[in-house]
Amino acid sequence: MASNHTSSFDAGTKRYSLTAIVLHWVLGAALLGIFAVGLYMTDLPFSPTRLKLYNWHKWAGVTILVLSALRLLWRLTHRPPALPGNISKAMPAWQHWAHHGTHHTLYALFFLVPLIGWAYSSASGFPIVVFGVLPLPDFVPVDKALAEMIKPFHELTAFALIGLAGLHIAAALKHQWIDRDGLINRMLPGRD
Repeated sequence: MASNHTSSFDAGTKRYSLTAIVLHWVLGAALLGIFAVGLYMTDLPFSPTRLKLYNWHKWAGVTILVLSALRLLWRLTHRPPALPGNISKAMPAWQHWAHHGTHHTLYALFFLVPLIGWAYSSASGFPIVVFGVLPLPDFVPVDKALAEMIKPFHELTAFALIGLAGLHIAAALKHQWIDRDGLINRMLPGRD
């Protein structure tokens, strides 16, 4: 019975565009990867490996910033498909609020986390040189006291981002395994 429900859902539901799907999954994987590297590198003793990981972390942050800008631009110029009527009607008001609030907050954090990281790196006196060849301008002047003030905000916003991403994943899995409404299929690569 659940498979029939999913099949009828698939037949009448618009999917996200291939560009939106690719940006979603690439950005999601990048965020999980950079967070894991960030956690790992902070506990390393000062070493060439730690310096290398910090540089990779910064490069990944800049890449995430660019991907976020592309994703936002795509989202602003390409309206996403509406929630299917049967799913929208079945969701209580608080779930609609959580759905929209989580997405808007995620988009804000896509920008805030790397920008705060850039500010922290600049204030610490460690410029970002993307891939070792493209120096970025300092986001703020070198100021060790400012760097110490900024550092916890980078960590806090990173944990908030990963927490909301986890909530987003949990909601998608709920739709897939508990509600069995096939909602996740709209964001999976495949044929229409």
